[in-house]
Amino acid sequence: METFETLVRAEFAPKNTFLNTASTGLLPARTVAALHEAVALRAAGRPIDSLFEDVELARASFARLAGVPAARVAASSPSVAAQSALVASGLAPGSEVLTAEDDFTSVLNPFHVRGDLKVRAVPLERLAESVRPGTALVAVSAAQSADGRIADLPALREAARAHGARTYVDFSQAAGWLPIDADGYDFTVCTTFKWLLGPHGAAFLVVPEDFGGLTPLYAGWVAAERPWDACYGPVQELAHSARRFDVSPALFTHTGVRHSLALIEELGVDAVREHDLALAERFRAGLAALDHEALPAPGSAIVSVPGLGHRQGELSRAGIEVSNRSGNLRASFHLYNTPADVDRLLDVLAG
Repeated sequence: METFETLVRAEFAPKNTFLNTASTGLLPARTVAALHEAVALRAAGRPIDSLFEDVELARASFARLAGVPAARVAASSPSVAAQSALVASGLAPGSEVLTAEDDFTSVLNPFHVRGDLKVRAVPLERLAESVRPGTALVAVSAAQSADGRIADLPALREAARAHGARTYVDFSQAAGWLPIDADGYDFTVCTTFKWLLGPHGAAFLVVPEDFGGLTPLYAGWVAAERPWDACYGPVQELAHSARRFDVSPALFTHTGVRHSLALIEELGVDAVREHDLALAERFRAGLAALDHEALPAPGSAIVSVPGLGHRQGELSRAGIEVSNRSGNLRASFHLYNTPADVDRLLDVLAG
């Protein structure tokens, strides 16, 4: 029987110390192999029907991770910003949108550029208590990109319900190491190229069973109930599921995503979380020994250290990949990382 470690080691063999999953995750060996096979199909002029099947298998896999029926999952436009724009389009002029200060731009900006919405930003820790009568939507990242802070989503959910507000949660920095309960929110979005270890070019949008008043603005032939019968002229019957929000899929990407998500399912999100957080805590403890203190982000796999961002270039030259975010060094720990990776980073920081 394969253990967590043996399964991971069979899939990953990085040539450096990669601690930058919050920017982009590594591709598993199975995903790389599947991408090569997909490209070979195209190059040889062979049928690519199986690639469309991979879209549905990836949708179903993400639905299981998100805890919702696949009928609520759209394999939609590849960016969070596009999904934020879609959600924003469903709001009436003058609606209030509550956001967290300095959240990721793709979550926020589409609501600002509407120009006719009232966008209010508060500190993340005050988000739930700031929901008020008249708040139409609360938009937030489950885990903050800059520093890893985790939103109090249960409190937010209760506050939103109490005031009749809808919720929009971006799980891009959480899915894969933090359990998702998409059923508890009106809309959720997630890119797949970070903690879910997929290629760039795919995002999943979860919508309510009644679609939450959204109009499928991007609807093309794939959004039809019978796509292959809807290639010409206006779509006469939109899909009865969230597939009505699909756009023409990036087939290679979804083939890769299918296999990456299968690995996450095999390992189990709880096991991945335990592994990731143990490494993050090891790093925090090591920082303390070096008289550095990370920004508070309890229970997060992302660790951000003030004043050390300028060392990102030096670390990269030493074969250690991290990020510089607003002068802070951001390290993110995922399933392919080891205690030795943490110790190597600490050794270089110690000089």
